[in-house]
Amino acid sequence: MKPAWVGICGSDLHEYLGGPSLCPTTPHPLTGETVPLTFGHEFSGVVEEVGEGVNDFKVGDRVVLQPIIYDGTCGACKEGLINCCYSNGFVGLSGWGGGLSEHVVVPESCLYHLPDNVSLEIGALVEPLAVAWHAVKISPFKAGDAVLILGGGPIGLSVIQTLKAKGAEKIIVSEVSPRRKEFAEQFGAHYVLDPTKEDIVARCRGLCEGQGVHVAYDCAGVQAGLNQAVHSVRARGTIVNIAIWEKECTIVPNDLVFKERKWMGVATYVKGDFQDVIDAISKGTIVPDDMITKKIELDEVVLEGFEALIKDKDNQVKILVKVSGAS
Repeated sequence: MKPAWVGICGSDLHEYLGGPSLCPTTPHPLTGETVPLTFGHEFSGVVEEVGEGVNDFKVGDRVVLQPIIYDGTCGACKEGLINCCYSNGFVGLSGWGGGLSEHVVVPESCLYHLPDNVSLEIGALVEPLAVAWHAVKISPFKAGDAVLILGGGPIGLSVIQTLKAKGAEKIIVSEVSPRRKEFAEQFGAHYVLDPTKEDIVARCRGLCEGQGVHVAYDCAGVQAGLNQAVHSVRARGTIVNIAIWEKECTIVPNDLVFKERKWMGVATYVKGDFQDVIDAISKGTIVPDDMITKKIELDEVVLEGFEALIKDKDNQVKILVKVSGAS
C-alpha cells in the first residue's frame, strides 16, 4: 500500500515532543520493533501489490487503514474485542511502517475500500471519526437523549457529528477556546458553554428539565471537566471516558453511588466501526470535510504540522500531510 494522505494528531505530537511514549522502547510483542519508528496511524492510500490469497483487494484500489495490531488469540480477541487485545499496538506507533512511510505492508484485515464518492483526503479522517462512532455506539445513548461533550478538539468534534447522525436532540459542549467553540457550533452542537465563565452543572440541569444529561462524553481528560461531568449527568446517567489521561485523576465513588451513575472507558474501535463511518460519510449523514484545516507537503511536516499543533492548536482541527504520489 502506498500512503496518500496522513492526518497528524495528538498521539503523533506526543511522540514528537518526547513525552511519555506510546512507541515501544523495547521490542513490541507483535511487531518485534522498537523506536525509531515512522509516525502515522490515520491515513488513506492506494494498493500497489497484493499477496497470495488476497481476493477482496486489487492493485489501484483506494483504501483506508484500520491501524490496530492485535494477536487474534488472546481472550479479548476471541470475544471480538480487538481494541482490548492484551498485546495490542498500532501501525505507525508500534511498527509496520506508518502513514509517513513511502510504502506499508499490512494484513488484508486492516484495509477498507473507499467508495467513489469519498476522497482519499476524507479517508484520512475515518480513524478519528471511528473512535467517536465506537464510543457513541457502545454507550447507552439513544436517539432523543441529551448529551454533554467535554472538549472541542478533533475527537470532541467527531463525537458531535456522530451524535448528530444518530439523532441527538440536545448536544451541549464545554470548551474554553473561542475558535473551537465556533467549530463545535459549525458541526452541530446546540449549546456551547465556557467552563471558565459558566456553571456547567447548573446549565446542564437547566437545559434538561432539572435533571441533567443522559450521557457525558469526556474528550478532554482533565480533573475539573470530569468533576463537572459526574454532576452534570442525571440519575442513572453515564460518563463515557474517551480521553487518554496524562495524569492520574480522582473519582469520588459516592458521587456515582447515590445517583446510580456509571463511568465507563472506551478504547478506539472494533471491527465494523470503520465500515459504519465510511458508509455514513458516503450517504452524507456525516460531512467531515471542514475538519481539514490545513493541507501540507511531507517536507513541511515539522514546521507546518507539529509546530502548528503546538503553537496554533486552537485553530487547527486536522492537518493532513500529502505523501509523495497522493492526488
